[in-house]
Amino acid sequence: MSLLSNHHRYMAHAIKLAHKGIYTTHPNPRVGCVIVKNNQIIGEGYHQRTGQPHAEILALRDVTSDAKNATAYITLEPCSHTGRTPPCANALIEAGISQVVIAMQDPNPQVSGQGIKKLQDAGIEIVTGVMEQQAQALNKGFIKRMQQGLPWVRVKMAMSLDGRTAMASGESQWITATDARQDVQKYRALADAILTGKGTLLADDPSLNVRLSVDDLGIQGEIRQPVRVVLDEDLQISAQAKMLALRGETWVYTCVDHPQKKARLEAQGAKVFKSATDKQNYLQLEQVLKDLAKREINEVHVEAGQTLTGALLEQGLVDELIIYMAPALMGSDARGLFYLPSLQRMQDRIHLEIKDIRAIGRDWRIIANPSKTPQ
Repeated sequence: MSLLSNHHRYMAHAIKLAHKGIYTTHPNPRVGCVIVKNNQIIGEGYHQRTGQPHAEILALRDVTSDAKNATAYITLEPCSHTGRTPPCANALIEAGISQVVIAMQDPNPQVSGQGIKKLQDAGIEIVTGVMEQQAQALNKGFIKRMQQGLPWVRVKMAMSLDGRTAMASGESQWITATDARQDVQKYRALADAILTGKGTLLADDPSLNVRLSVDDLGIQGEIRQPVRVVLDEDLQISAQAKMLALRGETWVYTCVDHPQKKARLEAQGAKVFKSATDKQNYLQLEQVLKDLAKREINEVHVEAGQTLTGALLEQGLVDELIIYMAPALMGSDARGLFYLPSLQRMQDRIHLEIKDIRAIGRDWRIIANPSKTPQ
């Protein structure tokens, strides 16, 4: 087997390990590490939760023999600074590792390359870019937050075959069947925050929590509930809203000063943030997302109505669409998928790059990325 084939073989294993942390590492990236000596894996590990040891430390602890002159395969550049845990680059140097193969550099522009430099200065051979795209796919939200100061925004919608999301009366439960709704729960669990608007809140009083077990997710320890984020310009959310009584945090973004309402919500455990408005007196969506990124939110999962989802899409703030399509027709008077009044001509169309289509029980799931140009 060639050296390059070996690199891919062991890095693929490290990426598989990193994937085990997809539901638990928030706000940290998902990282895996494999220690190899004489073409044998002698230690492996993956980052599991913030504040706990990083993948490199766990892999070194797992080593079954001397790690001196071994090769470490790591999905993300080792840290070179002291944060919640000591720098991993130091641990690799002290263990006598002679070569480090890295899938991708740290996307944080303030630290990118520093871990590599520290290893090189210690005489360690560095190989970078092995299975880089696969490693990046694990940490889309972390990368975007570090590079752009914005979270990765995923919009989930459910529709009929004729593109309708609710009857004219507003009735919408349930468009899709049990399998699709179970699938949505896994996307919720992936996210750091679940975002909705005032209209959905007042109409449905949703819980917006993860309703799966640790066995369903294949994890150990407690399930991390994403932060529930409500966009409520005039602070109409009730202090008796269902989500306020559930485990996890609720953040409310508003445009108004209303001390009494704010106090009642905060008494129920909510956090209320005043944010800037646009010309129509709606919340500036990009500013809200930037604020979420500052609060270490990597991935935002949106479950909202056609107005908010349409505005996010129109403003170019959506990275990914997850659309569940039910084999049913709801008629011409039912509500459409997105409210996009600015699209008047063919040249105004928002193009989509379809990434995946598959059956989920009796329904179909479409994964697409908005694109500025036709694919």
